[in-house]
Amino acid sequence: MGTRIDGKAVAASIKQQVAEEVSRLKTQGIQPGMAVVLVGDDPASRIYVNNKKKACVQTGIYSEEYVLPAETTQDELLALIAKLNADPKIHGILVQSPLPKHLDEKLVVEHIDPNKDVDAFHAYNVGKIMIGNFSFLPCTPAGIIELIRSTGVTIEGKNCVVVGRSNIVGKPMAMLLLHNNGTVTICHSRTQGLAEICRRADILVAAVGRPKFITADMVKPGAVVIDVGMDRDENGKLCGDVDFDAVEPIASYITPVPGGVGPMTIAMLMKNAVSAAKIQNGIAL
Repeated sequence: MGTRIDGKAVAASIKQQVAEEVSRLKTQGIQPGMAVVLVGDDPASRIYVNNKKKACVQTGIYSEEYVLPAETTQDELLALIAKLNADPKIHGILVQSPLPKHLDEKLVVEHIDPNKDVDAFHAYNVGKIMIGNFSFLPCTPAGIIELIRSTGVTIEGKNCVVVGRSNIVGKPMAMLLLHNNGTVTICHSRTQGLAEICRRADILVAAVGRPKFITADMVKPGAVVIDVGMDRDENGKLCGDVDFDAVEPIASYITPVPGGVGPMTIAMLMKNAVSAAKIQNGIAL
């Protein structure tokens, strides 16, 4: 039976480290600050924003929230970002996605100051991740690396398979595993022989967005299985991309849904906000 990786416990430890770092920065007259922008009234986005605000309170990070109506224009949103870019109290800017369809998400990200891009979505930061000279890491992939480390399993030399090639998780996840000397295969909807490739994985990361897509016959005995999915099964119950009940007995370590990857994303966002405050105050990371 695989050991469940407790994302809540690992996230709590990271947030405690962040809180201690914030306290040290305050003694130097630096108060890390973050702005969260929410456009429209998507219920899931509202929950995410509330969780981020709560984490700011827990870690001592100053936060501002901007809730804009769904009909906000592109120019209005870009004007707000320009204002936040120029605000010395704000070190990190996060625009909650998804945005309403009439807004260009890529253009919005491009207008955020790269030094305030705590999501690490700006092309400048993506390029720095590619060459391994990064200031910020995308929160979910960075959190997954911490979860793997918490098991004591080393990534170096391992066969790592990432199922999913999104810009937010799949691609940066592959790069971080590569930076940790893993041997990485990226799979996607057009991959041939997917099950066979997954069965070779010592570390398997499922980020495909399909309920219980990874089944027991796709998992190597003793593999570390990381489930990034947040789905609903046929009964409407929350589940991930991995068939947890079937895979748990096979894996050495496995993340549950909920309580696995999710808490780590917000913890790493807090860590990025502190890094942003350091960068903008000339303090080495």
